[in-house]
Amino acid sequence: MNDDLAALGAHIDRTNELLQRMLAEVAKTPSTHAIFVDAGYLYAAGGRLVAGTEDRRSFDLDAEGLIEALIDKARTIFADSRLLRVYWYDGARRRIHTAEQQSIAELPDVKVRLGNLNANNQQKGVDSLIRSDLESLARHRAISDAALLGGDEDLVSAVEAAQGYGARVHLWGIEAPEGRNQAEPLLWEVDSQRTFDLDFFKPYVSRRTATTYDASAASRPTREDVRFVGAQIAAKWLAARGREALVDLLPGHPYLPGSVDQDLLVEAEGLLQYSLRGQADLRRALRDGFWEHLQAQY
Repeated sequence: MNDDLAALGAHIDRTNELLQRMLAEVAKTPSTHAIFVDAGYLYAAGGRLVAGTEDRRSFDLDAEGLIEALIDKARTIFADSRLLRVYWYDGARRRIHTAEQQSIAELPDVKVRLGNLNANNQQKGVDSLIRSDLESLARHRAISDAALLGGDEDLVSAVEAAQGYGARVHLWGIEAPEGRNQAEPLLWEVDSQRTFDLDFFKPYVSRRTATTYDASAASRPTREDVRFVGAQIAAKWLAARGREALVDLLPGHPYLPGSVDQDLLVEAEGLLQYSLRGQADLRRALRDGFWEHLQAQY
């Protein structure tokens, strides 16, 4: 009996020693955090706050400077933690990087993850990418804290998944000029909330100066000239976006989504070096040329 008790005591001592070693190793291991940026939310909310518009074509974003500022903010908040990396989620046609996205991807400690972008410039698949990364990193104990810059209600499942593996999720938002730009269910689910104001974002967002053309300084193009330009732009549009985007666009004929129509107008004015504003007949000819080329390819 005494030998059994002695053996049991020795086993308990060894177990306690192992536990103490494990706790000592855990104490030596620094906490790790990552920053997850929904670029769609960032551009829309940041553009609205600083430039008064959600249209990306109307302002420039100093992504490098802003990412550095977010990293510095995280360093202050998670003082005893190290940064894993910044995850930047955005949409792109056929998931092919734009020049801007490529430059962001080349920044140190930044990982760009792309969802798709449909004909109406709506992101598809971005929320599922965020959930996948958050859940995977939390499951493998790669992060203890996640700073999530976003506002979509669809991100609730991503938050729940990460929290289920013990990670804390901190929601970062952008000040809204009016109302709220983050879903209430998302606000309820996270571990903490923080909102960045105009002073924080102002250095990184600048409104573009619109290009204007003097209609009186150039001869007015014919309807056929404008129709031809519309077809040229349609050919470029189709080559860049593919038949999937065409299928999404065709049911709206003869109307174009606002973003596509605006892009068409701006590019046509650049090619013609002539303002089509207030020229209803030429605008119709431009759209006719655009549609005729696309329908001929379907």
